[in-house]
Amino acid sequence: MFGWDFNEETGRREKFLIARAEDLDRECLQAKERHLLQIVQTELAAGRCCHVYAVYTRRRDVTRRLESILAREGIRVAVLTSDVPPEKREAWFERKLEEKVQVTVSHPKIIETGLDLLSHPSLIFYESGYSLHTLRQASRRSWRIGQRQPVRVYYLHYEDTMQTACLRLMGKKLLVSLAMEGKFSGEGLQALGDGEDVLTAMARELVTEGGIGESADVVWRQIQAEQSRMLPAVAHNPEAVENPPSEPAEIQVSIPEPTARLTDSLLTFGSRPPVNRPIRGKKGSKPIPEQQLALF
Repeated sequence: MFGWDFNEETGRREKFLIARAEDLDRECLQAKERHLLQIVQTELAAGRCCHVYAVYTRRRDVTRRLESILAREGIRVAVLTSDVPPEKREAWFERKLEEKVQVTVSHPKIIETGLDLLSHPSLIFYESGYSLHTLRQASRRSWRIGQRQPVRVYYLHYEDTMQTACLRLMGKKLLVSLAMEGKFSGEGLQALGDGEDVLTAMARELVTEGGIGESADVVWRQIQAEQSRMLPAVAHNPEAVENPPSEPAEIQVSIPEPTARLTDSLLTFGSRPPVNRPIRGKKGSKPIPEQQLALF
């Protein structure tokens, strides 16, 4: 790890070494890795495939390390990388299922949108990252239409570290985001946001406990019912709208007919508009001279 500092002697910014991180021992399992292995074995024993998210995939590729750790325990695992085009990633998962792969590993941004992991009801965030949008999308890949199994999402972190602070901040951001959308829930990652303000707490109590508020589908059904009740009356009795009996008689005003007459035909969806072609005279007939005054 390097940093930059201004050197007064040279008058330039120079790079200096802060620390040199050593690679972890491949034979020694860390506490987080042991817990990941325990979760995966428990889920596989229940017949549930797992998908693991890891953020660091470049110089020190965590996904490859997790692949080797799980493979040593006899678990069939595969890593999805960005080398697979987006349009072929769904086929990649189907092919791995045919190969009896039990655990898949990838970066959360690779499958944040466009993929339905119905076959992987257990999602494990070995590393979460800092993007709330990516976290929300990746954590809902298994909770899609057609899912018949309970979805479980795990967030792994070391206690009293920056990982805990990161997840707590992500939980607060998620809580505010859901409150702006009208959703109030104290489950999952948003439960870490214990510093809830008074207004959000009151809104949560009114919606969840007081039963105030209606869902969007109920409101939409009421609008459709009201519209279907009013539209037939207007269509079958147009005179009631044009000349209501309660209104006084209007004063008739004569308006001169415009020079250009409108056509009576109406445009219908799926049909071509009428074409006004010029009327041509017969062969040999003289053209009608235009009546125009002389300029001088």
